[in-house]
Amino acid sequence: MERILQIEFLANQISDYAIAVAIVIVGFVAIQIFKVILTKSLKRWATQRSTPVDNTLIRLVEKAIVPLLQIGVVYVAIANLTLHPILAQTVRVVAVFAATFIAIQLLSHIAEYLLRLYLLRQDNPNLEQSLDAFGPAIRVILWAIGIIFLLDNLGFNISAIVASLGIGGVAIALASQGLLQDLFSYFSILFDRPFEIGDFIIVGDFAGTVKDIGIKTTRLESLSGEEVVFPNTDLTGSRLQNFKKMQQRRIAFKIGVVYETPLEQVQAIPDIIKEIVSNIEGTSFDRAHFSEYGDFSLNFEIVYFVVNSDFALYMDIQQKINLALFKEFADRRIEFAYPTNV
Repeated sequence: MERILQIEFLANQISDYAIAVAIVIVGFVAIQIFKVILTKSLKRWATQRSTPVDNTLIRLVEKAIVPLLQIGVVYVAIANLTLHPILAQTVRVVAVFAATFIAIQLLSHIAEYLLRLYLLRQDNPNLEQSLDAFGPAIRVILWAIGIIFLLDNLGFNISAIVASLGIGGVAIALASQGLLQDLFSYFSILFDRPFEIGDFIIVGDFAGTVKDIGIKTTRLESLSGEEVVFPNTDLTGSRLQNFKKMQQRRIAFKIGVVYETPLEQVQAIPDIIKEIVSNIEGTSFDRAHFSEYGDFSLNFEIVYFVVNSDFALYMDIQQKINLALFKEFADRRIEFAYPTNV
């Protein structure tokens, strides 16, 4: 038996091949045991959490980590043999290429998994669309790093390649400066969240509901129904009003009565207004005052709050107040003022 193990074949003894095969068998068995134990633990954890994102970890173990470990075991087994320099270099290149390919996929999946966890914790389904932008960007970066690593292991002059890529990158950045600004503005909108899809915002003279946040532009539906398209840089560089963030709406309006109104009625008007506003559901009365002598009227200023940000609800409440004031003033023979010509 010992004599058989010492027989040489292709510059290696039979014992060397036996050791290589043993390394592969033992390594694959150990990897399989590791896979079973880890997969069961992850499945138990995923069942307790009952979230689809956690199942990603199981797929990462089965499709990325296990193949990466298997490549490592096979490479160690083959490295134990004496090979022709060309064959040894070929094995090394194939192993590095396969390991790099799987490692990039593993890292991209891990990055996507962590990003999904972040989005779930934000509890904002509108941010799900950010995966469509971040996913390709992350993969491009990882592939660029992986290709540089692969070329370095193949003996290429990485310094010269990186220098040429740097010069080309500057030229590309200058040519696409506007697009890059919009892209960075897009990421700023997603993370800083000044507004989200469905929010009603006002930007300068334009107002509308946010319908889509794209990589370059954001689209609003105006009150009159047409679509208004804004470059993302315009939105991040402008002051905008977001009415969805408003917890309550402060309303201030004025009414005027004629100068012939008796003093007793003028004194009673603030209390009349207070009673009307306070009796309407969804309002919080603040104040009502005889504020000034106008050109043709005695003016009263009224301030109240609508404890809701809905614009339609505010208009319904204001209409109820106006109708109630109209009826109450008519019953008390208090006349509203209007412009007169002498």
